[in-house]
Amino acid sequence: MAIAQDRDPFELFGEWFGEAEDCGLKEPTAVALATADEAGRPSVRMVLLKSHDERGFVFYTNVESRKGQQLGVNPYAALCFHWMPIGRQVRIEGPVTMVTAAEADEYFASRQKDSQIGAWASKQSAPLEGMLALERQVAKYAIKYGIGKVPRPDFWSGYRLAPERIEFWLHRASRLHERLLFERGDGGWNKQRLFP
Repeated sequence: MAIAQDRDPFELFGEWFGEAEDCGLKEPTAVALATADEAGRPSVRMVLLKSHDERGFVFYTNVESRKGQQLGVNPYAALCFHWMPIGRQVRIEGPVTMVTAAEADEYFASRQKDSQIGAWASKQSAPLEGMLALERQVAKYAIKYGIGKVPRPDFWSGYRLAPERIEFWLHRASRLHERLLFERGDGGWNKQRLFP
C-alpha cells in the first residue's frame, strides 16, 4: 500500500515512530544528526530524540560540545532515522533553535541521577587524558550532589529542529522504494513523490 500523499507529515511520522517503538528495536529514538561548521564542513553523530510535535524534533546535549558549537555558528541541521526491521527511513532538515530554559529544566529533572551527574562531569568533546580523569569528575559531582536535587548545568540544554523538509522512505522489493517529500511552503506543505 502506497504512502497517501494527502497525509500530514507530523501525523505520519508519529505513526511510523510508534511502529518503530513496537518492532523490538533496542533504541528506536536513535537518530543521526548532521551539523556543519562555519566553513560548511559536515559532522554527523547519533543522538536520541526526546520529543516531537508540530514545532519540531528535540534532542538534548552539552551546548559546548562539537555539535553545540557548530549549531552556534550554523543553526541548521539534518536528522536521519533508519528503522531497518520495518524498512523505513525518515529524513528531516531545517533550522535549529534552543528549547526554553523551562523545557530543558523539566527534561533534565526527569533523567536518572547518575545521568544528571554525568552531564556535570563530562566536558563533552574536549580532550580526555584517560578514563581515570572522567571517573574523578564523576566522583567530584557525586559528592557535591549526593543529597538532594541536581540542578541543570548552564552548559546543558536542548535543541529543536523545525522541519522545512521531511522525506519518508519505504522499502519495496527490487529497489522500487517509495519516497514522499514534504517541503514547507507559504501555504503549508508541498508534497511530491521522488524516484528511488
